[in-house]
Amino acid sequence: MGAIQVKNLTKKFGDLLVLDDISFEVGNGEFLCIVGPTGCGKTTFLNSLTKLYELTAGEILLNGEAVDLKKHNVSYIFQETSTMPWLTVEQNVGFGLDIKKVPEKEKKESVSEMLEIVGLMQYRNYYPAQLSSSMLQRVAIARAFATKPDLLLMDEPYGQLDIELRFKLEDELIKLWKKTGTTVLFITHNIEESVYLGEKILVLTNKPTKVKKFITDDLPRPRDIADPEFVKLRNEVTELIKWW
Repeated sequence: MGAIQVKNLTKKFGDLLVLDDISFEVGNGEFLCIVGPTGCGKTTFLNSLTKLYELTAGEILLNGEAVDLKKHNVSYIFQETSTMPWLTVEQNVGFGLDIKKVPEKEKKESVSEMLEIVGLMQYRNYYPAQLSSSMLQRVAIARAFATKPDLLLMDEPYGQLDIELRFKLEDELIKLWKKTGTTVLFITHNIEESVYLGEKILVLTNKPTKVKKFITDDLPRPRDIADPEFVKLRNEVTELIKWW
């Protein structure tokens, strides 16, 4: 049984059909990238998964049960900054652990480990206003992984960053994912990013959105964007996304 099972997911807004009978599975600890044409409903899918939107039909299961945010540990990283400006970097990263009432010693160890991986140890006492955009995203990512979520949802978290910063953050993300074994669903409009990060790639059609193809990406890590096999897979995904 997959960690995530999506069965016949359908979502309408009035008469507008956005998600049309979508089904797929993601294994425990897998990294899935979701790509598709602009406006195809990728974010609508995540909002349906987190119960921000009520499903029109179908179901989404997490470890065999209907997703319940009161029961399941689900973290969500947005494209926009989500740090709390009145807390330091260290306090931001430990915020979820405070809510879960994790013992202080265990919390400090976990926070320090996350900060070390994302390269923010020397900034642990800084406030968000003192940090760059890329550093703020590192804080958000470290905070999400610190709680060891059952599922981490990421909605184009690097969309506003330049290419060099994206690659650096992507490498840090892979380190955290490997360290924690968290199941990750990562939405992106960047095809190269999906091939660089994902173990699986879910390609969606234009609206009304269906699953066009579910691809296994077993390229060895660390991945080389100049490798012919990488380029071949990137071109395949590019062709699949074209809707004209």
